[in-house]
Amino acid sequence: MSEGKMNMDKKPNLAVDIAGLHLKNPVMPASGTFGYGQEYAPFFDLDQLGGIVTKGLSLNPKAGNPTPRIAETTSGMLNAIGLQNVGIEAFIRDKLPFLRQYRTPVIANFFGNSLEEYGEVARRLSDLSEVAAVELNISCPNVKKGGIVFGTDPQAAAEVVTLVRRHLSKPLIVKLTPNVTDITVMARAVEEAGADAICCINTLTGMAVDVHRRQLRIANGTGGLSGPAIRPVAVRMVYQVVQAVNVPVIGVGGITCAEDALEFLIVGARAVQVGTANFVDPQAMPKIVTGLEQYCRDQHEDDINNIIGSLKLS
Repeated sequence: MSEGKMNMDKKPNLAVDIAGLHLKNPVMPASGTFGYGQEYAPFFDLDQLGGIVTKGLSLNPKAGNPTPRIAETTSGMLNAIGLQNVGIEAFIRDKLPFLRQYRTPVIANFFGNSLEEYGEVARRLSDLSEVAAVELNISCPNVKKGGIVFGTDPQAAAEVVTLVRRHLSKPLIVKLTPNVTDITVMARAVEEAGADAICCINTLTGMAVDVHRRQLRIANGTGGLSGPAIRPVAVRMVYQVVQAVNVPVIGVGGITCAEDALEFLIVGARAVQVGTANFVDPQAMPKIVTGLEQYCRDQHEDDINNIIGSLKLS
């Protein structure tokens, strides 16, 4: 067998590093679409993923919003779940034992309604050896400051990231909302405040109407738009953030196949998260991993890191 043939047969390296976090491949679920991992375990081996991102955690359990709270839209969906979750205590007691059996790094997404809540949850997560990194959701209202959303005000975002950084010894990923005038302003603010990596984007605010009943299709009125419809917006914002900061960026928004994921990687994202596609096909993520490997073979690339940030502008 010739050396060239051997190189072609060699399995491409899909491993990436993000802020000291080693991932066997760049594919992981978007928070809120994968439960706590156990829900998808019957469909595939979770060790096929680069990382496992949990449903968002709060200090205390949350029941979420009234139903209906999900509505299908053209090439996407609206959701207003209301951050329903079991709370940090039940997560440690009931969910972490299941995740211990996997070698895949666990990234715990969390949020708070006040600075104090953010700090306390960060402190609790920092003590958990099973949690490799945390993902900070700042798309939440600050109830002590008139309901302003942390993630839409640079000063408020920097304040919460600074506080969490003080309580946390693990890699800190900050997830940004797209519902701002200039996402690069928010990206720079959280980077300066201590973020080790940035994830973008969260959902776009949307609304849907049932024209037959002339009523809103979700009880909350507005919800987060996700799915393929938002991917071009997400790719654009990821590209802008990559140019604006020096920390690694994780791309998310409308990824359903390997080609979609590659758009984000080529514009500079070091990893991707898959969300709405998991509801359509529970095996979407392992299929994307396989697709990335095949792309590398087709492109005669032995390392996916050669693809990251390889966009040609001329």
